[in-house]
Amino acid sequence: MTIKVLVVEDDPVAADAHALYVDRVTGFEVAGIAHSRAGAVRLLERTKVDLLLLDLYLPDGHGLSLVRSLRAAGHQADVIAVTSARDLAIVREGVSLGVVQYVLKPFTFATLRDRLTRYAEFRSSAGEASGQDEVDRTLATLRAPRTGTTLPKGLSGPTLEAVTRTLRESEQGLTATEAAAAVGIARITARRYLEHLVTAGRAARAPQYGQIGRPELQYRWISAVR
Repeated sequence: MTIKVLVVEDDPVAADAHALYVDRVTGFEVAGIAHSRAGAVRLLERTKVDLLLLDLYLPDGHGLSLVRSLRAAGHQADVIAVTSARDLAIVREGVSLGVVQYVLKPFTFATLRDRLTRYAEFRSSAGEASGQDEVDRTLATLRAPRTGTTLPKGLSGPTLEAVTRTLRESEQGLTATEAAAAVGIARITARRYLEHLVTAGRAARAPQYGQIGRPELQYRWISAVR
């Protein structure tokens, strides 16, 4: 069965990007988009939802307070938190309220696709477990990384985050030389990370003309996912 997803995100551009990502994953369908806690509550009152893709920082309240009120009202929809929050106390509280996954911003389509695919597999589990091993395997479905979702060899998460942040903050885009200077890495290293963002669909590149010699590629952020 198709899993109905409610995207809750205050930034309209980011919300549209999240919805686009969800619709690209087989078996998932966007049931609605809300930009606030109140908007999410209104949509849930009239729309069947299986999963919330929930930003934790909303203009009218914290995302976990929304989850808490939904549980008190009897709503059983699962929650994947999409957030820049790294406070482990919030993570623990979210787990106690039924948050099944956390996706840290910024993220690629491949990352979200992996989380949704694992969630769908976990959700499809049915029947009686044969023993502890099967219970453990079922729970591990939500946690174990899948092949192909890790960064290419030689790339690191912290450096990718730094390059991503630098590119997102540049309105006109950056060349590899400019990104390298801003982050404090070698030009060839910066280009590898920028090319990774292009491959992941998060950035676009185009030749920068108007200078003597060969034009240098300029990279521009296109996803606008926070």
